[in-house]
Amino acid sequence: MDTMESTLDNTTLSTISLLEARLLRIEHLLYGHTVQQPKVSAIRSIQELEHRFGSLLQRMRVYAELLKLYKSQPTLFQPPPPSQPPSELSPEALRAIVLASASSYPATASALTAISDTPIPDPAHTAALAALLPKMKGIEATQIAQAAEIAELRARSEVVVRQWYEHNVMNYSNFVASVESRVENAERVVRRVERAKNEV
Repeated sequence: MDTMESTLDNTTLSTISLLEARLLRIEHLLYGHTVQQPKVSAIRSIQELEHRFGSLLQRMRVYAELLKLYKSQPTLFQPPPPSQPPSELSPEALRAIVLASASSYPATASALTAISDTPIPDPAHTAALAALLPKMKGIEATQIAQAAEIAELRARSEVVVRQWYEHNVMNYSNFVASVESRVENAERVVRRVERAKNEV
């Protein structure tokens, strides 16, 4: 008898602790702070919880309305079991939903069969790949360094080509243009002299 009473007391205290913890979480969400109540008797704890819950319902009318709705329509807050079809749908609507998805059933079954038939890789191969991971990271670091070096060489090559073009090609072009200008001037002088001789 004593054991049964002790078990009942422990169950009651555990239930009260759970209720108080839930109420503290709600108060923390609403007000941002909670006050831990001192340990008192079970009856006193229940009375305090009822008082705090009543105060909460008075401050938040939404919760009071939800509680009224729960008391009047408790089935709204209890989802039906998966085996039970929704009561708000007619048999014709349920049949239409099933028929609309009927074509996907064979594909889903085939995909599940393929997954179950897929062999599991040999753990030795996985371990070998894991052992190669440090080496692969080293190769990746080498490739990154090589890419940076190639980018630097490309930039230096562009500078060299630009300098060669500006100093050699452009100078040669200027020289050719100067020679052509001199030749044209000489040709004009020769034509002028020949014209003067013909006039004499």
